Order: sequence, then structure tokens, then C-alpha cells
Amino acid sequence: MERNYPIGVQSFEKIRKDNYVYIDKTRYVYRLAKTGSYYFLSRPRRFGKSLLISTFQAYFAGKKELFEGLDIEQLEKDWTTYPVLHLDLNARNYEDENSLLEELNKHLEIWEREYGSHYGDRAPEERFFHVIRLAYEKTGQRVVILVDEYDKPMLQAIEDDRLQQVYRNQLKPFYGVMKSMDSYIKFAFLTGVTKFGKISVFSDLNNLNDISMNPDFAAICGLTEKEIHHYFDLDIHTLATKEDLTYDETVELLRENYDGYHFTENSEGIYNPFSLLNTFYAMRPDSYWFATGTPSFLVYLLQRSRYDLWELEEVETDSDVLDSIDSFSKNPIPVIYQSGYLTIKGYDKRFKLYTLGFPNLEVKEGFFKYLLPYYADVKETDTTFNIRKFVGEVETGDYDSFFSRLQTFFCNIPYDLVGDLEKHYQNVLYIISCLMGFYVDAEYHTNRGRADLILKTPAYIYIMEFKLNGTLEEAIRQIEEKGYAEPFAHDPRKLVKLAINFSSKTRNIEGWKVV
Repeated sequence: MERNYPIGVQSFEKIRKDNYVYIDKTRYVYRLAKTGSYYFLSRPRRFGKSLLISTFQAYFAGKKELFEGLDIEQLEKDWTTYPVLHLDLNARNYEDENSLLEELNKHLEIWEREYGSHYGDRAPEERFFHVIRLAYEKTGQRVVILVDEYDKPMLQAIEDDRLQQVYRNQLKPFYGVMKSMDSYIKFAFLTGVTKFGKISVFSDLNNLNDISMNPDFAAICGLTEKEIHHYFDLDIHTLATKEDLTYDETVELLRENYDGYHFTENSEGIYNPFSLLNTFYAMRPDSYWFATGTPSFLVYLLQRSRYDLWELEEVETDSDVLDSIDSFSKNPIPVIYQSGYLTIKGYDKRFKLYTLGFPNLEVKEGFFKYLLPYYADVKETDTTFNIRKFVGEVETGDYDSFFSRLQTFFCNIPYDLVGDLEKHYQNVLYIISCLMGFYVDAEYHTNRGRADLILKTPAYIYIMEFKLNGTLEEAIRQIEEKGYAEPFAHDPRKLVKLAINFSSKTRNIEGWKVV
């Protein structure tokens, strides 16, 4: 039987009425509704935040018929109808000072018509105040407020400190109304990709319960291993047949590509729901999450901070850094983590330190494919072509073609990188080695005091040492004196020791030599 996969469908009512697959998260909805009033949840894009908001909307609107057969049907007995104010800030681009005000005005006008407010000439926060009051007075029930993607205006302005401050000043008093109207409010739930700290839009709404890293709600968005087998077992069998794999091999394929998100320490892995649904719909594993677009502000943050990309493999940080984003800080890690490109890999309980890394292959490969055109002279559309050529060249021992091609990647290096040329070279080589590492066995330890790059193919082992404004002889001497080839002395593959020298004058590879 054909299955309807809710790809891009964010309406709970549409999913239930049109017979789409729905992974039952209603036990979380019930628990949150019954145990508190004000919540905040941070999750990466395409992880189901909007669907969760829509589920709350249907629940508080008393639409009992939509929840038949779900967990909440056995839990909820009253099904009271409440007035619901749903603010979705994801519906537009925020490009100037008026963008946010226009979006707030759009929602306020709808609410004002519904509840008979005559205060449309006031400031947004005053209008919001009167809408909440009138909704309560008109219905006799306290108000439910749902805010989706609260942070989109500030994220889009992250490269413009002045505009971001404008948006902060507009949102801060608007959200602050909720605290002053507490007696009129039944429930409030706000979602976003990130949590902004310091001079926060939430500083006046300091009674928010942030459940983003609460282990009880780690699986409120996304899919667990148990849920995948419960809802998609037949799909896994079909995919296995299509890919000519066993059932267990297919499960491992899905796990390597889409699992691995941890939103708190020692929690079970969470799968990316968007990628899984697309995989089962097309019956083909692919990089679906990245196909929906990667925010350019990530590159801006990495390049602004001159970040060493190889450190992304194993980042150590504490909860204060993970939990909040300060737009004035040059540390890109919090926003990269909260955006879903890094996740929790380990936790040191004694020192309360988190170790971060890439959650899975889809994210890691997609991340570096996206970064490469920003660091090297290569078009985004040519990245896969060039990586395929690189792999073919090292697999056949054609290292001259490999380095000739690599030279083209270092053309047109910005001149403001004069003081950071060595780091820039390392970053480009690291990206390329990572991308090649998906097809050959690449080991890179440029910051560990070991060989700069080791590439292993079925026929060859390449040991590469790079120098900046040095000599090829120095690089050769280091390979020999450090014994970089010793671990491979009994390996039957052909060993190729390569010395490479970069020149700050030519801003490119000056030469290479095989030992």
C-alpha cells in the first residue's frame, strides 16, 4: 500500500486528515501542558519544531477527533478549547528595519479582527497586550501563545550588528508582555534554532523553562531507533531490497548517515526526520538535509573568527557556551552546535565539559562540500567533480595531476589573509582530505605533530608533509627523522612519501617532490 510521507507538511491537522505517516509525540504535548506554563525549545531546522507547534495548536483548540488512536487520547479527559495566538516568524526574509514590524503587524491585525481590538494604532507590544486581554475576556479562557522560529530575524541579521540590535529592541518588549499578562495566559511555547544570550529578547521573559537540553524531552523532535523500527520497518525492508543489502546492513546505513544527534549528555541517538522521510519516499539514501540550504552565516562566523576547521572534529566546551549565543562573541561553536552541524559526543561529569563532533556522515560531508567554495577557488557545482578527480588520481598514483589540480584551488586567495596563509592552506587541505576521506581512507593530524596528511587507497599509501616558505628538503628530512613511514613498514601497498612547499609570495603550491 502506498504511504504518504509528510515531507514539508507542518500542519498536524493536515497530516491526520490526509492520512500521512505521523510519529506519535503527543505524550510530550500532554506532559508539557499539564506540568508548566512557559517553555522554550531549541532544535535544528527541519527537525519538526513547526509540526510540534501545530500539534499544540490543535490540542489547545480542543480538536479531539484529530488525536484518535494517539497516546494523548488515553491521557486527556477534558479537551477544553482555549484561544490560541500562533506567531510564525519563519514566513519571510528579514532585510531591513521594517521587515519584522511588518510581520508582527500581519499577525496582530488578524488577532485584532478576531477579538475586536481597537488599539491598532499603538506600538506592537501594546497591541499584543490588548489582544491577550480581549481574547481572555471574549472566551472566558486563558490564552495559549505559540511562537515558531522566534530567532529567524536575528539569525538573518547576524552579520549586521546594528540591524540585529534593532530586531532585539523590537522583540524584547513584545515578548515581555507575556510576563506582565501571566494571569491571562494558560500556556506559552516558543521554538527556534538558537538561543540568544546576554542582552536577550527573553530578558523580560525570564520565567521560560528551557527544555532544549532536558533529557526527558530529548526525543520530542526527531526519531529514535525504536520509533524507526515501529513506524518504518516495512520501508527498511523495501530499501534493503532496492540497495541490495541485508536488513541489518540497511539499518546501519541509515544510522551512519542520519543518526547521531544528542541534545543532552548520555542520551539516545536521534535521527534527522527530514532526511529519513525523504530516503523512504525516494527509496534512495542521499544528502537531503543539505539540499534544503545551509545558512551562509555559518561561513561568516567561521571566517570571521579564523577558525581552525580541523578542531571541529573534537570540540570541548561547557554548558554556558552551548546554551546561549552572544552575537558580539567571535566564538562560532554555539551557533554551529545549535544549528545541528555539531552534536554532543561525550561528557566529562567531573569538569562538566562537553565534547562535540559531527553527528553523522550526511552532515559532515555536506558541511565540507558547502564550505569548500568559500575557502578555495572552486565553484560549488564543481566540488564533486574535483573530488572524484582527486580520488581517481591518488588511486592510480598520478600525484603530479593531483598537485596540479590542487594548485588551481589556491588561486585568487584574498590578500587580507597575508597573516593567516598557513592556516588557510591547512583549512583547504583539511576540507579536501575530509571529502576524499569518504572515498579513500584519509588520516589527517596537522595539529597533532604527526604527518600533515596520510591517504590510503587499495594500492597506495601517501605520506605528505607540507611547508610554508620552507624547502622540499626540510619536508623530506622531517618525514624521515620523525619516522612517519614506520607504521606502514609491513604494508604490502606502495608507499609514496611526498614533500610539498607553499610560497607566501606566489600564494600557492611552489613545488612538490617524491622521496
